[in-house]
Amino acid sequence: MRIANPIYDVVFKYLMEDNALAKLVLSTILQEEITELVFRPQERITEIGSRYLTVYRLDFAATVKKSSGDYQQILIEIQKAKLGTDIIRFRRYLGEQYRDPNNLQPGTDRPKKALPLLTIYFLGHPLEHTKAPVIRVQRECLDMTTGKRLEKNEPFIESLTHDSYVIQIPYLRRERRTEVEELLQIFDQRGRVDSGRHLLDIDENEVPERYRPILRRLQRAVAEPKVAEAMDLEDEVLEELQDLEREVAQAQAEKEQAHAGQVQAEERAKRECAEKEQARAGQVQAEERAERERLEKEQAQAGQVQAEERAERERLEKERLLALLKQAGIAP
Repeated sequence: MRIANPIYDVVFKYLMEDNALAKLVLSTILQEEITELVFRPQERITEIGSRYLTVYRLDFAATVKKSSGDYQQILIEIQKAKLGTDIIRFRRYLGEQYRDPNNLQPGTDRPKKALPLLTIYFLGHPLEHTKAPVIRVQRECLDMTTGKRLEKNEPFIESLTHDSYVIQIPYLRRERRTEVEELLQIFDQRGRVDSGRHLLDIDENEVPERYRPILRRLQRAVAEPKVAEAMDLEDEVLEELQDLEREVAQAQAEKEQAHAGQVQAEERAKRECAEKEQARAGQVQAEERAERERLEKEQAQAGQVQAEERAERERLEKERLLALLKQAGIAP
């Protein structure tokens, strides 16, 4: 059986527009029955270059009522490729959801209560440190004094924090150990993707009966011209985003390289200046040493002249004394 690839945002949106199937998908992932679901499709206009493109990104939002009677806002992101801007975009979108005045508990109670959020991320790329196919991020509210878990949920905490599910599509297993993995095999890309990446070849017999309506829905999506066109558009947008990110990364690398070159040039100039100052100081020291040697030489010459003059005086005095002795008739 050939089905439309559900990791495309438009295909996933097409799947989740079937309310019964959307309940089935969410109930399986959350391991809790979804009794009501209100789907809020959202389209964004994203400008890339000089064109405006309609792109489905982190735009699956649904208000659900669980079997416990609690309401929750579910946000789902399908992320095919890893981009450097992902985290910032996710955080910005979550911030928008937290402050959205429409994310309130249904009903007429006053004051209105904020809907607790829950996020589900389908990642087409692996995380850095774990190969777990499905990761549940579950908060735990503890009394720090006793270490005991709080018995009931506090609206204050539920409104300001949220749980998450992270699904690593590259690590989905061939062996299905849980109901969640039985469902998620529909997203498994290994050995199933066609050359255009838009279709998956899947054996219907490997999928449990309760999930086969999902296959049939995705099979119908193959015949939808608008779905195929939107998948082409998603590929084009993703390619342009990746090209843009590569350009930004290259520009940043060139900027860092230029900065490093400037730093090296400044350091080299500092070294040359220091060497020049050191040479100048050495020259001054050499000149001072030469001056000292000159003075010492002059002093030595002066000493020698004085010694010669003293010797000459002594010689003359000796001759004078000899002459006096001779005149007096005294032998020297």
